[in-house]
Amino acid sequence: MTTRGIILLFLDGVGIGSTNPEINPFFRASLPTLRSLLGRKLPHTRLRNIRARSAALQPVNTTLGVTGLPQSGTGQTAIFTGVNASKKIGRHFGPYPTTDLRPVIETRNIFRQLLNAGKTVIFSNAFPKQFFDYTASGTRRLTVTTLSCMMTGIPLLKIEDLRLDRGISADLTRARWPELGFPQVPMITPEEAGAHLAEISAHHDFTLFEYWLTDHAGHSQEMTFAVEVLERFDKFLAGLLDTVDLGKRLIVLVSDHGNVEDLSTKSHTRNPVPCIAIGNHREEFLAPIKNLTHITPAIVRILTN
Repeated sequence: MTTRGIILLFLDGVGIGSTNPEINPFFRASLPTLRSLLGRKLPHTRLRNIRARSAALQPVNTTLGVTGLPQSGTGQTAIFTGVNASKKIGRHFGPYPTTDLRPVIETRNIFRQLLNAGKTVIFSNAFPKQFFDYTASGTRRLTVTTLSCMMTGIPLLKIEDLRLDRGISADLTRARWPELGFPQVPMITPEEAGAHLAEISAHHDFTLFEYWLTDHAGHSQEMTFAVEVLERFDKFLAGLLDTVDLGKRLIVLVSDHGNVEDLSTKSHTRNPVPCIAIGNHREEFLAPIKNLTHITPAIVRILTN
């Protein structure tokens, strides 16, 4: 059952919502790549499981048996460690993990588990100098993904990696880098960013890319912005699929909690999130997944069996 590699696309704040285009930008945006993958369908509250020719989608529970609204700190800890962080601390918490969760992240994060199994890993997001200055200041306000890398000794990518197309900008197009003081960084298309990710993944067993603009758009409650963010990602996905070898790669999309699918509220939702698997062994991957804690074990199992 061994596959050559997995690309995990983590989309922050994307749940399965209603078909109402007045509040759900998924049903207002033009998403030809996603619709094509899913047999011209999109998931919604009455259609939570989709099986198509090259992709499969099923819902993932984010509440984890704990009352309250799911949050990023605990939800992402659950995704990237396999531990029910919300139940461990008795509540949902975010956007950053609590101090109590740091030992779990340090010892159980997906990068460490895969490195211990002899696999190669990369977090493909590139970070500007301002981020490294921020971390050097001693801040403890770090996301689960960056914290996992730092605790495991995995180098975070820098502007030099971005210039060489060996890293991906969080906004995909690099539009914000001149605003951050790097005018020499040229913009690219989302499709080009997708092709770059495919090339990066060819050199690693596990490749992670994090797209947090979806959560940002959900909190903004701005339909135009949310539609643009989703359409940008759809083009990125098209570029990735046009370039990647699905005979050697499994692509997985997952989120930590609902948000952008319901712009009638500024808060998160209790909606399940979609888990989409594309390519090799997608059904074997999805079979055991019911909640967020099942993602990391499934990835480790697929890559090591």
